[in-house]
Amino acid sequence: MKNESDIHWGIIGCGDVTELKSGPAYQKVKNFKLSAVMRRNKELAKDYAKRHNVNTYYSDADDLINDESIDAVYVATPPDTHKLYGLRVAEAGKPCCIEKPLAPNYQDSKDIFDAFEQAEVPLFVAYYRRSLPRFNKVKALLDGGEIGKLRHINWHLSKPLSQIDLSQQYNWRTDKNIALGGYFDDLACHGLDLFAYLFGDFDVVKGIGLNQQNLYSSFDAVSACWTHKNGITGTGSWNFGARSKQDSVVIYGSKGEITFSIFDQLPISICNLTGQQEIHIENPENIQFHHVQDMRDQIFCGKPHPSNGSTAMHTSWVMDEILRNVS
Repeated sequence: MKNESDIHWGIIGCGDVTELKSGPAYQKVKNFKLSAVMRRNKELAKDYAKRHNVNTYYSDADDLINDESIDAVYVATPPDTHKLYGLRVAEAGKPCCIEKPLAPNYQDSKDIFDAFEQAEVPLFVAYYRRSLPRFNKVKALLDGGEIGKLRHINWHLSKPLSQIDLSQQYNWRTDKNIALGGYFDDLACHGLDLFAYLFGDFDVVKGIGLNQQNLYSSFDAVSACWTHKNGITGTGSWNFGARSKQDSVVIYGSKGEITFSIFDQLPISICNLTGQQEIHIENPENIQFHHVQDMRDQIFCGKPHPSNGSTAMHTSWVMDEILRNVS
């Protein structure tokens, strides 16, 4: 807990994700101030700072981390640099939020987690769905027994090829040295982390991955099955060369089903013994707003944040288990 005063944040890696999804939330949440940004290209850092009314900009991450006026750091770079910057922030003894996934693999995630545990400073991870009203409504429905005893969850996500894929331009998301699972690493981690939040920790996890199209070095198709420690079973399939875009989660219970999407804002659909209904809940303009607000509530009020280093490390373990026997 901290006395009421402003926390001055700095962002390392002010790319697309920070323009609308996350960056403005650090300016809107009470007691938070976005005071510095860093990008390796100094002109782009300057442009971002000017457009978002940020006073200070850097082209060197260490300069931002060691700036005595910066109290906390948000690392919004590709995952292969999360460990590098995370360990430096931990060494500086500053609270940190790291973009998802926490790291490209479980061991690096554990190293980051251990560093912040040793430094005794908070580590948050941007699995923001744990804080969104939309998914907390799903959690309330499940906890309230709306579909009875929970039995099984299935998630299918498919997307057509993008223009970047077709042109074979470089994309870190499909570079196996950064993301072995390709778009699976970037996208599926959101849903798998949410499932751990809704159903508890995973227990046994199996998976397969392959490259069906040979357009890039990462996998473009992954399938998995698992159990949660409470006995709920699950299956998932992710394909990034399909004809159509699909994003459907179905939770099966002893008395009904709940259907929703991870990325689309389709209504939450409930079918149970009393009939069928739909619930519409829109996401905020800045989708990480509630996530950032929850960080504020932990720092100032001691309310535990739902997405921390420990929960994100578990998600990294799940991802590693799915891809364990493929290379």
